Amino acid sequence: MMDDSEWFVEPAPQAGCSIGLRIRRRLDSAESPFQKIEILETEDFGKLMVIDGCIMLTERDHFIYHEMLVHPALWTHPDPARVVIVGGGDGGTLTETVRHPHVQEVIQVEIDRAVTELSLRHFPEFAPATSDPRVQLVFEDAIRWIERAPDASIDVLLIDSTDPIGPAEGLFEKQFYEICRRRLRPDGILALQSESPFLYPHLVRGIHEKLAAAGFRNRRLFPFPQPTYPSGFWSVTLASGRIPLDAFRTDADGSVNRALRYYSPALHQSLLTGLPVLFANLTGGI
Repeated sequence: MMDDSEWFVEPAPQAGCSIGLRIRRRLDSAESPFQKIEILETEDFGKLMVIDGCIMLTERDHFIYHEMLVHPALWTHPDPARVVIVGGGDGGTLTETVRHPHVQEVIQVEIDRAVTELSLRHFPEFAPATSDPRVQLVFEDAIRWIERAPDASIDVLLIDSTDPIGPAEGLFEKQFYEICRRRLRPDGILALQSESPFLYPHLVRGIHEKLAAAGFRNRRLFPFPQPTYPSGFWSVTLASGRIPLDAFRTDADGSVNRALRYYSPALHQSLLTGLPVLFANLTGGI
């Protein structure tokens, strides 16, 4: 929401706090059959995408989230040839995915074409990835797409969804995780945004419980700072049914990591070595 002093404020009423960005002007908006999308220009964080009143990304800090959703999963998988992105209509996750030369095919399944159209118009840094010959853009309900996909056909499945309300609610259910596990190859990896472990520990624990019940025996929580999300702290969860998640490949010639601004092998290793106690307790014993 916008207040009288031209600040965009996203409240987190369940946590008793909010986050705000000073706005210079409104640039664009669209009301799709699924949600309301707004593009605003901020004073300090560049352009801002808002969906249904929630911050999706800013030019200044989106790279942290997108790098952490993509690179831990792709470097952990032994050979991520076929990648499917659920959601991610802004193109940030796709941009990070196509940096990997091992990836031979990327299918992005986004329910709302309007998100991609507005992003291509206002965030041109994401545009080149959409024309990569390995990429296929699909606009439909991702749950239905995954239901129709063949078993054992995906190496890495990246769930780049909004919060677990509205169009994305079904992406956080045990039934969906069970379908994802079957569609993944035996050494496949699921990576999903798993909310703020600081503000919403019950949601994070619930996600891990549902993943475990769906047959994902191995799970890892990767917390990271995200300045413009509520609490400034967010997380990604990696899950697999078979392969361990405590080792990863390295970028032998540096061709991928040279382009990155947050993820690094040292950071990856540090998160495997030990989480802060506050977050480790969220997944212990599940």
